[in-house]
Amino acid sequence: MTCVPAPLTGLDAVTVRPGPPLAGTVRVDGSKNAALPLLATAATMRRTVHLSNVPASTDVQGLLTLLQSCGVRIARPVTDPATVIVLPATATATATIPVPDLPGAGRLRASYYLVPALLAACGQAVLPWPGGCPVGDRGMDVHFAVYRVFGDTVALTDTHYTVTATSNPRAAVSLTLPFRSRGATAAALLRAVAGGVRLRLGNPSLCPEVLAVLDALSGAGWAVEIGEDRVVLEPAAHSQAEAVTLTVPGDKIEAGTLACAVAATGGSGRIEGIDGRDVTAVVEALTWLGIPATAEPDAVTVRADAPQLTGRPLRIAASLAPDGVDADFEPALLTLALGMPGTHLFADAINPGRHHNLLPQLGLLGARIDALSPTQCRLAGPQRLTGATVRATDIRTGSALLLAALTADGTTTVTGLEQLRRGHADLPAKLRALGADITEVPR
Repeated sequence: MTCVPAPLTGLDAVTVRPGPPLAGTVRVDGSKNAALPLLATAATMRRTVHLSNVPASTDVQGLLTLLQSCGVRIARPVTDPATVIVLPATATATATIPVPDLPGAGRLRASYYLVPALLAACGQAVLPWPGGCPVGDRGMDVHFAVYRVFGDTVALTDTHYTVTATSNPRAAVSLTLPFRSRGATAAALLRAVAGGVRLRLGNPSLCPEVLAVLDALSGAGWAVEIGEDRVVLEPAAHSQAEAVTLTVPGDKIEAGTLACAVAATGGSGRIEGIDGRDVTAVVEALTWLGIPATAEPDAVTVRADAPQLTGRPLRIAASLAPDGVDADFEPALLTLALGMPGTHLFADAINPGRHHNLLPQLGLLGARIDALSPTQCRLAGPQRLTGATVRATDIRTGSALLLAALTADGTTTVTGLEQLRRGHADLPAKLRALGADITEVPR
């Protein structure tokens, strides 16, 4: 039977104590990284969209609030709070609304997803520079290059950027991205939707989050052609007004983190609600280490209670390639490697500030990790960790610290959970459902 975790909501800190190996079955939430572009897609299409499996993470709730500030109407069925109904901002396809002032967008790292929806509704987007996790600058140059190819104008200040829709829209646009950026790919796709433009996009990101957007557009009547190095998007031949039904994919990063937690404690678990193909990188890493793991169509299973450790070192480098390791998997795999024999190497050049956040916090638990550069590190395992007070400085650092605390001697206090909740509504509760000893720190 699937464990249903009791929530730990609104907390700033928890204590974690080592205990028996994690075991059982738990279900992940919808993916924050997929929900954000899907919500923006719903707003940009200007059609009624029913979106299910929407996570309650604070970043997603923040984007919903911003969409309402843009005139988009949001409704939730009383019987299903994980479903969001997105209704068009305007009654007709040609009406426009005033350009909203959105100072709160500066707190959201993915606030750039709002641009195409604003261009569709207002003809202009004025947004503060994106914030969010302090893991390096959010590069926007490629995004701006995309909008310029569509004919839009871009103006920059120290605090804001403005994108103004072209007054002479093009019937077709062809462009090639300099690298496989998830955000820039979404920007190009949604800008084509906003203008009803045929798009040929070279070198796109084909990560699961982008594929979810393409599936949504296909379901809404757009013709979608996907190749290894290009995506072709063509508007529907006729205007469609019926509602669109979409589902947010399961959170692959939450699933990968839970799989690593089961493995680190020597447990046996099944994580459901995820397409196993989306966690291939984690399954392959566990298998390489000698920990039995299996990806299934709707789950991933880990049998670390019967390992045959190989002693082979991990070599993990975050990649934007379609078959590469998602950068958000790296912190959990790095933390798992602390308990595994071998000399392991890790690199994340996509988020150059992440190691600066993660390594010192793991060091407080006694981890010995050599920083070879700002984006590369080396560690030798197995290592023994000791409980201490640590802080979640960003989403993935927070999840990695929870994982490390499960194997540390003594009590670990993890603070800064407001950062963790930006990406996971309640990861501690899911770990508790698998048997972790995690309790609230009294205020």
